[in-house]
Amino acid sequence: MSGKTIGEIEICDSAEFTKTVAESDIYLYAGVSGDFNPAHINEEYAKKTFFKTRIAHGMLSASFISTVIAMKLPGPGTIYLDQSLKFLAPVRIGDTITARAEVIEIMASKNKVRLETTCVNQDGIRVLEGEAVVSPPKLM
Repeated sequence: MSGKTIGEIEICDSAEFTKTVAESDIYLYAGVSGDFNPAHINEEYAKKTFFKTRIAHGMLSASFISTVIAMKLPGPGTIYLDQSLKFLAPVRIGDTITARAEVIEIMASKNKVRLETTCVNQDGIRVLEGEAVVSPPKLM
């Protein structure tokens, strides 16, 4: 299983991954990452915050971009080199997040691709945006 090589990628190619964030996702992410910030796992604490309820870890949403890159565009064999992120809105339990990556630059001589990366919720609100630089798989 291999993703697209540099020669198979075109400007404006895009791919998406959609997932509904469950309470269990937040607890599992906290356990794997070690991030037990009460804003994510303690409802009584979270009620006193700006958001008035628990929110998902920002990096949990960002990991959905990794799924797009690793599994769809360019796909399996891709190496992540760089990612910038801006967190724009909270993700709450039950939100359905669509992560998207779109090719905005191809650096063929360096076997690198620059991607615009975004996550939007079920209401079309952009919750995260950024850019990634990746190295697509090479021909075997």
